[in-house]
Amino acid sequence: MADSSVEIIEGCRLPVLRKNQENEDEWPLAEILSVKDIPGRKLYYVHYIDFNKRLDEWVTPDRLDLKKLQFPKKEAKTPTKNGLPGSRPSSPERDVRKSLDLNVQSASAPSRGKTLPTPKRKAESVSLATQVTAAIPVPSLPSSAEASQASVYPAMRDSSFSIKSREEHEPLTSLSTNGTTRRLIPSQPGRKRKNCGGTDEMVKVFQNNNPRCSTVYLPPGEDSQDSSDGIPSAPRMTGSLVSDRSHDDIVTRMKNIDCIELGRHRLKPWYFSPYPQELTTLPILYLCEFCLKYLKSLKCLQRHLTKCNLRHPPGNEIYRKGTISFFEIDGRKNKTYSQNLCLLAKCFLDHKTLYYDTDPFLFYVMTEYDSKGFHIVGYFSKEKESTEDYNVACILTLPPYQRRGYGKLLIEFSYELSKVEGKTGTPEKPLSDLGLLSYRSYWSQTILEILMNLKSENGERPQITINEISEITSVKKEDVISTLQYLNLINYYKGQYILTLSEDIVEGHERAMQKRHLRIDSKCLHFTPKDWSKRGKW
Repeated sequence: MADSSVEIIEGCRLPVLRKNQENEDEWPLAEILSVKDIPGRKLYYVHYIDFNKRLDEWVTPDRLDLKKLQFPKKEAKTPTKNGLPGSRPSSPERDVRKSLDLNVQSASAPSRGKTLPTPKRKAESVSLATQVTAAIPVPSLPSSAEASQASVYPAMRDSSFSIKSREEHEPLTSLSTNGTTRRLIPSQPGRKRKNCGGTDEMVKVFQNNNPRCSTVYLPPGEDSQDSSDGIPSAPRMTGSLVSDRSHDDIVTRMKNIDCIELGRHRLKPWYFSPYPQELTTLPILYLCEFCLKYLKSLKCLQRHLTKCNLRHPPGNEIYRKGTISFFEIDGRKNKTYSQNLCLLAKCFLDHKTLYYDTDPFLFYVMTEYDSKGFHIVGYFSKEKESTEDYNVACILTLPPYQRRGYGKLLIEFSYELSKVEGKTGTPEKPLSDLGLLSYRSYWSQTILEILMNLKSENGERPQITINEISEITSVKKEDVISTLQYLNLINYYKGQYILTLSEDIVEGHERAMQKRHLRIDSKCLHFTPKDWSKRGKW
């Protein structure tokens, strides 16, 4: 449909032909990111609007619908506070300072038409805490002894949870965030909030076909991905490997590697990865599947394999059951391997940035064993010292092994390590779309498994709290609460918060657990946690 008389430039938007999951033709709106000339024709690199970046691709002119071509709008120059054009985009906090500066100038501006000198850059480093007008009071967390006892109720068709509000709590006077302390405004007397998980709550559990009830305490969930009032809150962007989206340019928005050969698999990268420039023009990039060294040709790979003695990832094997093994790799001791692993992982992770300084990280590589060696299946990394209880920085299952249960196995292993360390953990935010699905599924199955296995003792009601669920699973309390909200179990009924487990949820959980064959066996784990805070240098 392309018309040679119309020049298509970068930034244009128009419908582009592609195949959907049902192999049917569709014409989604796409943006032209780049144009390149090859002998005889042009190719266009397109990003499908409202689609994931991993679907971006080079297309031929015959797949373009020029009848609905939209040319890019001319962007207005970004004004500075002096009214002069500038190159930096505006941001909310800069706008706040801009308005403050303008007020100062208008109050003290001289009568003559001279511009005031531009303030030094250092003046912009104002703490964001000073711009916060109010803070939400955080109630104190009660001990498990404060949880009320539970009793047995007659069997019901639906398993339900009744929640009673706990009115007495001590407000927290300050909140520490990223090393800075902010003073919290005390709650106003006489004000009430109907908030699932936002205040101290008690939950009673009624289980289908096995009548029992347990008391569950719901602490505040302000750090969860879903806010307590049901409105999704923005994920925290303070993780150590969170990419800074403000520095995206046209180069990093485009895939630069066409194909990667890793052992017996050929992988099509989803995203940009900063491999050396001279390798990006090759039709296939070859990787040694044991040391992950990148090579430019098959002959170079064959010559390398005669010299490479590795048949497994470097580091300590801390888990083995059947053909599945996990290796712990120190980012300082095995820097080259860790950097090569990050380069490979960046091809399939869009929300993380790449650090060549791998010293602060540990890498846990999952492998599958056969007669030729230990083949990498996936991995996750974690900080040696995390100030925000992160037990995962990056996590990835390679595409050939996806949808086979390995993702949940990686997640389960990360929490198994947290159990040995005696900590609760949470993955670094933001999660990718596939990562969020995997974690949601794991959290749901783990929590439902505990609730459905509660048993009464001596005819009394079983008792459990959110803190106890968190301690049993090592899942952070905020993730436990957000999962209950995600499953839509919390309802407000006759002055109480009710959690209802329907038969559909119970049956769906049982079906999912029957399909989940891969599980971590804690008896096969040989892991001794290190106290990195006492080590002078990693």
